[in-house]
Amino acid sequence: MKHLLKLLDLTPEEITGLLNLADQLKYERKHGIPHPRLAGKTLGMIFQKASTRTRVSFEVGMFQLGGMALFLSGSDLQIGRGESVSDTARVLSRYLDGIMIRTFSQDEVEALASYGSIPVINGLTDFAHPCQVLADLMTIRESKGSLEGLKLCYIGDGNNMANSLIVGCLKAGMKISAACPKAYPPDAAALEFAKTYRDRFSLTDSPALAAVGADVLYTDVWASMGMEAERTERARAFLGYQVNEAIMRAAKPDAMVQHCLPAHKGEEITSDVFEAHAGEIFDEAENRMHIQKAILVTLME
Repeated sequence: MKHLLKLLDLTPEEITGLLNLADQLKYERKHGIPHPRLAGKTLGMIFQKASTRTRVSFEVGMFQLGGMALFLSGSDLQIGRGESVSDTARVLSRYLDGIMIRTFSQDEVEALASYGSIPVINGLTDFAHPCQVLADLMTIRESKGSLEGLKLCYIGDGNNMANSLIVGCLKAGMKISAACPKAYPPDAAALEFAKTYRDRFSLTDSPALAAVGADVLYTDVWASMGMEAERTERARAFLGYQVNEAIMRAAKPDAMVQHCLPAHKGEEITSDVFEAHAGEIFDEAENRMHIQKAILVTLME
């Protein structure tokens, strides 16, 4: 494992290894056991999309590992003013020990990894959100004890979260059902991967059908960052794609709820369901830091 660009690149064994290391690092943190495993190392964090959780979790995580995180916004880099991705990658490789980038295009992340000589971590693109889904798997395993055979139901946009959940859940031995409007399906690459797992994957436009027997219910915002102009149109398209009490009744009685945040309560999830499962949702948010520390250690130690 040289980079974390998308979950399609990882083996099931690599995913399990990251989850196990994250559990260990979380245990050590909770018990006051220092783990400065990246002392003297520097992570460059490129943000072309803002984020509360991604910035804070990576920055604090690097501090806890004994290293330093350097925040770089789009206005801080020449890449936004004409310098090529290849030149940026080669320059940053001379200064840093690793790069985390949160941007729009998956191609940009892949290019950074191709031209640079240091590990690159995808903090989010329009295609994939691997750090988030690894945190989700960690949280589900903590709650349920195991991932094998569990069913996750995703309701909402066939976006980067849907793509990564399909791949991550199937590689972790889970079943996944996705309920998306026909006009907003998951990416073709994720669906092509899922063809190998026809017995464990289903895609429908019916949330009620997808939720039957689910151990985990998952949703995301209807309109992500950069889609503000489409919000009204998308809100109409996603009416009915809400995690609410009716959907909870279709799932298993002990089903947990996950949301990658931020949540628009009253849209993709009701306030009542969100608050009833807030403990699980904020465990998930916390685990972003622990799994990212495991990624950083694996790539940079």
